[in-house]
Amino acid sequence: MPSKVPEYDKLGPLGNLLPNASPYQRWSRLFSSDGGESADAVVPFMGESITDGTLATFLKKPGDRVEQDEPIAQIETDKVTIDVQSPLSGVIEKLTASEGDTVTPGTKIAVISKSDAPASDTHVAPSEEKSEKESIPKKPLEEKPVKVEPPKVEKPKPVAPPPPKTSPTEPQLPPKDRERRVPMPRLRKRVATRLKDSQNTFALLTTFNEVDMTNLMKLRSEYKDEFQKKHGVKLGLMSGFIKGAVTALQNQPVVNAVIDGDDIIYRDYVDISIAVGTPKGLVVPVLRNVENMGFADIEKKINELATKANQGTISIDEMAGGTFTISNGGVYGSLISTPIINPPQSAILGMHSILPRPVVVDGSIVSRPMMYLALTYDHRLIDGREAVLFLRRIKDVVEDPRRLLLDI
Repeated sequence: MPSKVPEYDKLGPLGNLLPNASPYQRWSRLFSSDGGESADAVVPFMGESITDGTLATFLKKPGDRVEQDEPIAQIETDKVTIDVQSPLSGVIEKLTASEGDTVTPGTKIAVISKSDAPASDTHVAPSEEKSEKESIPKKPLEEKPVKVEPPKVEKPKPVAPPPPKTSPTEPQLPPKDRERRVPMPRLRKRVATRLKDSQNTFALLTTFNEVDMTNLMKLRSEYKDEFQKKHGVKLGLMSGFIKGAVTALQNQPVVNAVIDGDDIIYRDYVDISIAVGTPKGLVVPVLRNVENMGFADIEKKINELATKANQGTISIDEMAGGTFTISNGGVYGSLISTPIINPPQSAILGMHSILPRPVVVDGSIVSRPMMYLALTYDHRLIDGREAVLFLRRIKDVVEDPRRLLLDI
């Protein structure tokens, strides 16, 4: 009588220890064949809110040598790009998926062999293929009598009618060979959907102000060397605006709140999202509990998240949440703009270029480095009074950073 198979054999060696393990974790297990001489590279678990992705590109091709945990392909999701790593050191025997395919966690995309050379049925050397063709005996060609045909008289070709004349008002479209059509990346699709949902859902309104950057730039110029020597990071202007935004959010808590159905949720913490433009699209990493951070902590975290975003290694957890967003279009030379709210938040601050402009100071016209600020907010929740006071608080703190020290 056959013995009963233990339950843990059905789920793998960890099935008895992890009875509630996620099915995605079991799918990411590497399946070996041929006595452990090869293994399948499968799509890993991509996050709780991500069910599928697009196989963007293969970093390796059949016959390439790979090391264990070396990336062999990249999966593009709605939020991040995820690497598919090799389960062992060896040679890529074959690819079982194509670029552009939609894949889910556990999908097999390649077979990795431990041998130093790819399987013989996968690739055939050109010399071997040629030798096989030469070994086939050729049949002698039978000579056929040559038939002599009388010369043919060519008939005159009909003259093509002239092309129809186009109306002067008809637009002249460029030829199609001067256009390129490429698939839209999943990240760009996600950004487009969220921004359009923001316009359709929120009552968007933007208010503006301008800030004199003289004192903040002077502060940075005087202490940047000592700051970098002590903290190992450069002192930028963004940290001053983030600290100003924290005090403004604390003075106007409704800007840090959000509508949830028929309720308003007020947050007693400040998580600020920083919009970062990358080659693959816009990502918004989050600085958490900024109310407890100093200038050095803010600068270090910004550099860390920006580096990960540009390298494509930022995780979903580092972009989740956020109660308020700051977008600095000034790094690209933007003079003024109306930013769009990042759902489900209720407001976003837009920073712009610093340019010398004539302003009146103590009755005299002088040249000062000025920046326009823009606050776009959900008018369903935030009134114009709170929005103006919010911007005014940031203006006061940036123009006189000593207010942060004195808390006034």
